[in-house]
Amino acid sequence: MSEPSMGEPSRPPARSRRRPEEHDHRPLRIAHLYPSLLNVAGDGGNLIAIARRAGWRGIPVEVTAVEKGETPDFRKFDVVLFHGGQDVEMAVAAEDFAKKAPSLREAVDDGVLVFAVCAGLQLLGHRYISNAGEEMLGAGILDLETRGGQQRFMQHAACEVTIDGATETVVGFENHSGLTELGPGAEAFGRVVAGAGNNGRDGLEGARAGNVFATYLHGPVLPKNPWLTDRLIEIAVSRAEGAPFTLAPLDDEIECHAHQVALAKAMANRGRRTALEPARLVRGLKR
Repeated sequence: MSEPSMGEPSRPPARSRRRPEEHDHRPLRIAHLYPSLLNVAGDGGNLIAIARRAGWRGIPVEVTAVEKGETPDFRKFDVVLFHGGQDVEMAVAAEDFAKKAPSLREAVDDGVLVFAVCAGLQLLGHRYISNAGEEMLGAGILDLETRGGQQRFMQHAACEVTIDGATETVVGFENHSGLTELGPGAEAFGRVVAGAGNNGRDGLEGARAGNVFATYLHGPVLPKNPWLTDRLIEIAVSRAEGAPFTLAPLDDEIECHAHQVALAKAMANRGRRTALEPARLVRGLKR
């Protein structure tokens, strides 16, 4: 099932003006996994962020919603989005995902970019075992395993992420009780600056292998992290066009303000395991 291509959003002229050296691109093809099942904390906003920031540079976007019972050839896409959900929805997705996993593994081997959040991270691993002992098998694309824990990590969080030699702080909101352990075949998506990360213990956040990026950060995470969004677009476009590609800069004043507000909240709660622990409030910001 295909969603209609997103139209050109309204934006100040500085955002939509194309540089003279820019050229026409073929559409960036995005597969959005289980949008009706997995959209906790507005994770669908990640799709909007990619589509808008690509569109402002003259890169068209085609979005295909991939629901339960649908098994496309994921090699035909440039980006696959796999978002978060609660255990009930996750169990439904996990049963169906077993049929999609072989195609997705082939796409990953071909370099297709995958961006996953929370449940998506867990199902890209080997397995997730709930507190009740129920096992959900994953795709084994990422070398990790997750078990349900007794404490829920729920707070603004931040981590340092390095992509192609550049390191930036990425902010978001974590809300999970899963305890994820990385195996030797996966590296961390980032290193915890504030928050719990994968398990509240080892200082690692999310996972990465090749062009597969996975994180516990909701928010949604991409709208308030334009650097990360642009790096993902550049990776996907470079692969699609077979040559290195660099995006033209945008006026990111609004996005950067959102980033700084989220970072301030994360740092104000730094050292606590959850935002439910006592914290001082000063004019709406946790300190």
